[in-house]
Amino acid sequence: MWTIPKPKYRTDLCAEGEIAVNIGGVRVVLFGDVLNRYPESRLAELLNCSTQNSEVISSLCDDFDPSRKEFYFDRDPDAFKCIIDVYYFDEIHIKRGICPICFIKEMEFWKIDQSVLDECCKSYLSEKEEELKEIANKVKIILEDLEVDRCVTRTQRCQRFMWKLMEKPGSSLPARIIAIASFLSVLVSAVVMCVGTIPELQVADAEGKLVEHPILEAIETACMSWFTAEYLLRLASSPNKLHFALSFMNVIDFMAIMPFYVVLSLTYLGTTSMMELANVQQAVQALRIMRIARIFKLARHSSGLQTLTYALKRSLKELGLLLMYMGVGIFVFSALAYTMEQSHPETLFRSIPQSFWWAIITMTTVGYGDIYPKTTLGKCNAAVSFLCGVIAIALPIHPIINNFVVFYNKQKVLETAAKHEVELMELKSGRETRRKSRT
Repeated sequence: MWTIPKPKYRTDLCAEGEIAVNIGGVRVVLFGDVLNRYPESRLAELLNCSTQNSEVISSLCDDFDPSRKEFYFDRDPDAFKCIIDVYYFDEIHIKRGICPICFIKEMEFWKIDQSVLDECCKSYLSEKEEELKEIANKVKIILEDLEVDRCVTRTQRCQRFMWKLMEKPGSSLPARIIAIASFLSVLVSAVVMCVGTIPELQVADAEGKLVEHPILEAIETACMSWFTAEYLLRLASSPNKLHFALSFMNVIDFMAIMPFYVVLSLTYLGTTSMMELANVQQAVQALRIMRIARIFKLARHSSGLQTLTYALKRSLKELGLLLMYMGVGIFVFSALAYTMEQSHPETLFRSIPQSFWWAIITMTTVGYGDIYPKTTLGKCNAAVSFLCGVIAIALPIHPIINNFVVFYNKQKVLETAAKHEVELMELKSGRETRRKSRT
């Protein structure tokens, strides 16, 4: 409720201790006692300044009518209706339909600190500021692509051209072909790595040990040569070498390439006695397993995988809730299963930690059948754990899917906004060029 008099929307003259302001055609009469609650605001300065000092008044408002003692402002009246709430409630809410960035500019004009914004509006404002930053980054990337021909030296032009060729598949047909070739190389390398483990396709070396087929090794070498050349070209053409090297996706690329050369050096450059060491052989096998990291290179060429990754990052709270539910359920139902199955002479539940495995495969609806209850109470416990597992998994799915859809639609909107911003900038620059040519 209002504890002090409301502002008056009237057309008659204001009384003593009142101030009349006209905001975009909307006349409001405010009380001086109310405005003095924030003495550093623009309205409080207008109230306390002398009406004879025209210079000060003109610096605080757009126009002034001495006969009516009315101050005129060419500002947004809807935003002003929100701003005057601070004098009555000590907080401001941004109404629906008002741009939060423009509203902050209105607050700066009326000299109201942003700390009076309500928490819900602060989070909404920070979200919009992040969107504007993303749009600015996308606009910057688009402008950088358009300024290839404006580079000063020939080396810079070649570097920018190479960077677009390796990093911007949509910039040209050759860039798209290179992206497709890189994508196929990742798939072929993954297939070769899997097929190479089939015993029927392996051959015996001089010592009688099974190794990969020479043809598969040749294909693997060709793919790794492509990955190496691609990484080095991208590194050489990168505008910021340090940022490129420390980027998460580029670290994955390096980790996918590095094991091949380490194994190659240990195999062909190491001595026979060194290769006979068990530790070295285990290290080689571990490095071979690390080749699975190259499958993550697919995320570089798939916007859907990138969107899924960002959506999962935004759903960490829901995923944590799912893990907590599953963890509690696994502990409870495994303990119950162990207790209920102890009376059976052929029980498969030897301990509670061993029962964890049964609870996991039951609650996740996998059910391998290697361990199962044999008593009536144990079967009832299994049925309840199955139902609880289905419910626990189903509950966080909708928020995760919703985050994915929201983020995907948001990215499309931001890309469209960035393109429109670039078009407006080009249109504005074209108008300025025509004006200069006329003059």
